[in-house]
Amino acid sequence: MKNILVTNNVVVLVLGLFVTFTHIPFTIARRNPAFTHATSEDSARVLYYSHELGSGGEFDSVPSALTFDNSRLKRAYVALQAMKQTMISDPFNLTSNWVGSNVCNYTGVFCSPSLDDPTIKTVAGIDLNHGDIAGNLPEELGLLDDIALFHVNSNRFCGKLPRSLEKMKHLYELDVSNNRFAGKFPHVVLRMPNLKYLDLRFNNFEGKVPKELFEKKLDAIFINDNRFGFALPDNMGNSPVTVIVLANNMFHGCLPTTMGNMSDTLNEMVLSNNGLHSCLPKEIGSLKNFQVLDARNNKLMGELPSSIGEMKSLERLDLSHNMFSGAVPGTVCSMPNLKKFNYNHNFFNGEAPTCLDLEESDDVKNCFHARPVQRSRLQCKMFLIRARARPQNCKRL
Repeated sequence: MKNILVTNNVVVLVLGLFVTFTHIPFTIARRNPAFTHATSEDSARVLYYSHELGSGGEFDSVPSALTFDNSRLKRAYVALQAMKQTMISDPFNLTSNWVGSNVCNYTGVFCSPSLDDPTIKTVAGIDLNHGDIAGNLPEELGLLDDIALFHVNSNRFCGKLPRSLEKMKHLYELDVSNNRFAGKFPHVVLRMPNLKYLDLRFNNFEGKVPKELFEKKLDAIFINDNRFGFALPDNMGNSPVTVIVLANNMFHGCLPTTMGNMSDTLNEMVLSNNGLHSCLPKEIGSLKNFQVLDARNNKLMGELPSSIGEMKSLERLDLSHNMFSGAVPGTVCSMPNLKKFNYNHNFFNGEAPTCLDLEESDDVKNCFHARPVQRSRLQCKMFLIRARARPQNCKRL
């Protein structure tokens, strides 16, 4: 998903950085700082750029002994020192060499020629993934306005994402997953004009997710394993993402019929472990590039639309632990690329023989008469009585 084909300078920079990030381990990237003569008193001060963050326009508390190749690296120094000072634990000492003016030699910091002036070197990426660092993110990070990648997953950062991140006009990938961030959805990400990859998963964000997220030209949305709770909006189908993961939240309501509008781009959707109460819309059959659909552990109901069989690229389909009924259409199990189909713990009462020939399938705890480990006849009968007494009108859900 990160290697999206978009023809602009930001993507060229990101791809170059991605190669760097994936080929230079931390142990190699860690180098001796060029300047070590800043005193502990100097480095203990909170640093900020007053003009950018609300005051007079000069750098404060930058040791006079330090020299920088350009003002952008000086701003980066201020931002990185502020970030270091908010850290209360760095068990792997990843920031131990964050000393002196040569910020491009700091562990986890990567530099590149500036997009607007290739003669100027600037900080273009930060990768502190799996550092187990505790602290928060300071407003001074907004000084890193040339940055394209910001990766801090698998740490113990907490609090909120600073509003100053909107100054990161070239930011392409934001990964703050597996931390302890909290509060409402961070609207600052909506004001990042070049953002393509958004990863907020495994945090404690809560409340509604703004509709504007699905209007943003993102390639990947990962907001799973938070505390978001809202009904999926009708404009969800406007999103051009290739992958969207919403699992393990508290979403509710229906699957919007506009899902069918995502046919040109969508490859993977994970909706598991929410409170979705809906039928599968027939428009889902329009998703010709769809490879993975995981909607297990919801309250989805009704019969499966035969249009699912039109998703010729589908490889994995998980509809287990829902309330589907009727027969599994033979067109579903005859899809040419389908390898894994889980439909256990529903109320299906018929299945095509082709479903049993798949590489991997699970049909237990349904209402199939001739299959092992099914629901009791009484349980299936009671479900049928309730369904007849309260007919499911999926158009009104």
